[in-house]
Formats: sequence, C-alpha cells, structure tokens
Amino acid sequence: MRPLHLLLALCYVLCGSLLPQLAQASTSVTVIRQPAAPLIDKVLVIKSRNQLQLLSGDTVMKSYRISLGKNPRGPKLREGDKRTPEGFYWIDWRKTSDKFNLAMHISYPNREDLARASQAGVRPGSMIMLHGTPIDEEYPEWYFNSLNWTEGCIALTNHDMREVWGLVKDGTLIEIRP
Repeated sequence: MRPLHLLLALCYVLCGSLLPQLAQASTSVTVIRQPAAPLIDKVLVIKSRNQLQLLSGDTVMKSYRISLGKNPRGPKLREGDKRTPEGFYWIDWRKTSDKFNLAMHISYPNREDLARASQAGVRPGSMIMLHGTPIDEEYPEWYFNSLNWTEGCIALTNHDMREVWGLVKDGTLIEIRP
C-alpha cells in the first residue's frame, strides 16, 4: 500500500470511530472582531496651530495639519474676506468635488455670523467646506499643505481628507477656534 493510501485509511478509521462523539459534542464558535473605527463626535479646528483634531468624548483620536483661508487671523466677517470662520457649526452634507476631490460642508453662517453681517450691512458668505487639495500638474500637493491658500475653507491633504471622510459622519459638531 502506498504511504498516501495508508494515511487516508488511517484517517478514515480514526474519524469514523470518533464521529458519534463529535456529533454529540456541543460546538462553539469564537468570533474575533476587528476593532471598530472610533466614534467621532466632534471635529475641533485650532486655527492658530493649523490643526484639525477628531475627538471621541474628550479624547483626541486623530490630528491633522490643515490649511486655512489666505487671511487666517480673526473670524470670517463677510463674503470674500478670505477668512476661515470661528464658532460652532455642523458637518451637514458632503460631495465629491472635481476641484478639491472630497468635500464636506460646514454649516456656516450660524446665527451669530448672520447677526454680525446684518449689523455691518454685508453678506456673510457661504459654502465653507472641509476639503482636499487640487490635483495640479504645476503645483504638487505638498505645496498646498505648506501654506494658507483657501478662500476661507479648511483644506487637508487628499490622503488625510479620505481618512476624515470615512471617520466623520454628517451631523457631527465642528468647533473652529482662533
């Protein structure tokens, strides 16, 4: 008898004699779960540090370098001032963008912004987004990440924006601090 045939015959005999015991034995399955992505309940932007933090409770889960409006100091006062707003807002919807890859809308202006603009007799502006960087043959991505270049939005590298896109759900609070 060949060695392979002998091995198969031995397996058949052993397994055949164990089948009744195996049938009566209880089976249990252990499921090993991958750790879930953290629940991000707040996005915190600290303009003075050019930093965006993803928070779960009081714990900073992730931190990213960001670019702001071309005029980054102070709150947004009016449309076209190239400032990034300051205050409390919501991530309220998202889209893919031909110009900036992925983009998440920030619910600017809030009541305070509207009141301030109304009192000054100016339009507050709109369409403030959290977005990626352009794909530009003339300027590489690192160039955009090294300066404040937006019209008032908050920009991340495209890699970082894909990560934020996957972790932050619509309806998440975003606080933008000086």
